[in-house]
Amino acid sequence: MPQIHKLLVANRGEIAARVMRTASALGMGTVAVFSDPDADAPFVAQADEAVRLPGSSPRQTYLDADKIIAAAAATGADAVHPGYGFLSENAGFARKCVQAGLIFVGPPATAIDAMGSKLTAKKLMADAGVPVLPSSTVDSDTDLAAVATKIGFPVLVKAAFGGGGRGMRIVREPAEVVEAVERATSEAASAFGDGTVFIERYVESPRHIEVQIFGDQQGNVISLFERECSIQRRYQKIIEESPSPVVDDKLRAQLGEAAVAAGKAIGYVGAGTVEFVMDQAGDFFFLEVNTRLQVEHPVTELVTGLDLVALQLRVAEGSPLPAEATGAGITGSAIEARLYAEDVPAGFLPSTGTLHTFEVPEAAGVRVDTGVRSGSVVSVHYDAMLAKVIAYGRDRTEAARLLATALAGARIHGVTTNRDLLVAILREDEFLAGRIDTGYLTRHDPAVLSEPVGGPEVVRTHAIAAALADEAARRGDLTVLPTVPSGWRNVVTQPQLVTYRSGETAIEVGYRFGRGGLVVSADGQPVVDVRVHGATATAVDLEVAGVRRRFAVRRIADVSYVDSAVGSTALTEVPRFGDPEAAEHTGSLRAPMPGSVLRVLAEAGSSVRKGQPLLVLEAMKMEHTVAAPADGVLTEVSVAAGEQVDTGQVLAVVGDPA
Repeated sequence: MPQIHKLLVANRGEIAARVMRTASALGMGTVAVFSDPDADAPFVAQADEAVRLPGSSPRQTYLDADKIIAAAAATGADAVHPGYGFLSENAGFARKCVQAGLIFVGPPATAIDAMGSKLTAKKLMADAGVPVLPSSTVDSDTDLAAVATKIGFPVLVKAAFGGGGRGMRIVREPAEVVEAVERATSEAASAFGDGTVFIERYVESPRHIEVQIFGDQQGNVISLFERECSIQRRYQKIIEESPSPVVDDKLRAQLGEAAVAAGKAIGYVGAGTVEFVMDQAGDFFFLEVNTRLQVEHPVTELVTGLDLVALQLRVAEGSPLPAEATGAGITGSAIEARLYAEDVPAGFLPSTGTLHTFEVPEAAGVRVDTGVRSGSVVSVHYDAMLAKVIAYGRDRTEAARLLATALAGARIHGVTTNRDLLVAILREDEFLAGRIDTGYLTRHDPAVLSEPVGGPEVVRTHAIAAALADEAARRGDLTVLPTVPSGWRNVVTQPQLVTYRSGETAIEVGYRFGRGGLVVSADGQPVVDVRVHGATATAVDLEVAGVRRRFAVRRIADVSYVDSAVGSTALTEVPRFGDPEAAEHTGSLRAPMPGSVLRVLAEAGSSVRKGQPLLVLEAMKMEHTVAAPADGVLTEVSVAAGEQVDTGQVLAVVGDPA
């Protein structure tokens, strides 16, 4: 049997780090490939060797099969692990690896071919007796409205290649079909290099249940049980768990049998996932087969005790599945949360910048798979996921509690994340009762869920702590009379004032140190019963209304990041005097996120109507449309297609109607 001595990981971020961790433990050398934005990423330093792929975009780098195979040749690697995303489900890449004499750690190209097209996959599954939903392919001659009507509304326009929620649109009316197909086609072409889409019956608010399968080169295919992946935003999973809270032994056996039949129908080898949608009646239908390792594989590892990457590598070398895999069972419960750099209240817009602090507290039963560290830069070029935080417990309740506690205690400074949303879900009654489906975040407004548990009072308390930390920092910098509080006066009639902004909320904090101690106000109202037990530039021990808490504070430029037992807040200090040059034209449309201008849909001088799309931005593989806020005239377009823009940059100006 062939042996893997040196493994090249054709991927980036947390998956590259995770694969290399197991490969190194098995005594294999590791090789990373990296783009220019990833030059300082942790996974590059983790590898024994690393090869630069010049460029920034995925097409220039991680999607260039020839560059990756050349990197393997240059380093003497004898195997390639594709991770997930990028080329992981590209049959042409698998063939090129084999032709170059490399072991491809994944299924044979024929299996990828069969499942690479969701249309071909559906036919194969139907022939194998797996229940499927009605669907139809789409081409330039398709009467889209007629096809969708025949299938029955609502329908889902879906990319035939790829996954992760990109290239997908729900359509409920015939008039919406054409635009949905155009948008899905564009997004699929950008994300996967192939714009083919199809139309499928859409099941309202189903559960998303998937089964981990594993096959070896001897023809054995097994099920390693199900994962529940129903908590999603924009068709992207954000919380996954194993086992599912609604799958009993009988249903688990049925799901496993269907998944194994699917794997055997295509001669599957290695790790794969058969995905199903389950309706309210408990009937399940084939969705797709992902011919790769999944993002959520750690929950399966924790409940089975298996290392799925180690299994992948051993199967790729030709070993049969071991007894611990063929005889695996489920013990306990595991839940994974995907921590994204995104602004939830703003509609999950991606967030970029320097991650000044990234610390998740270590705890028994908690695992963190990440591709970032403190100081990492989150760029616009790739997926917005910072880390996967996974917790294992004796039961589902314990796992949820451990995971929520770990996330709540994390210190994450520099970019906006979905952390508060994840914690809120994990502590929400309906989730804890297992009453979840893909419509969960439709019933529960993500922006409302993400609000601090203590509401405005928490933000005010954090603002007081930030002001006291800033005062302590200034006092520490004094060279004359360093023991005198900053701002101290002989006549203590006026407090020091500082205003912070948290999101759309402004908080003015007033404080003064008098002979009677500290006097504090928030938004002009006295804060009674305040005692400072200690304050430095980075830590404040503060008692308010009889409750004493410790606050960790980190100041970066004009932003104070405050973490405590009641939450985390980023507070931007507002300058006392405004910038007269900061005024802008009424009707200016600013970029809601950093990214590139994909399309400009209207010309300067044209009349526009409220809600009319004017530009389309792309960042982190997602599209965002900038629309006219009101009827008027597009007096200015400041950007062009292909141009990179920053958050807040003026894109266009809409003036009053002529």
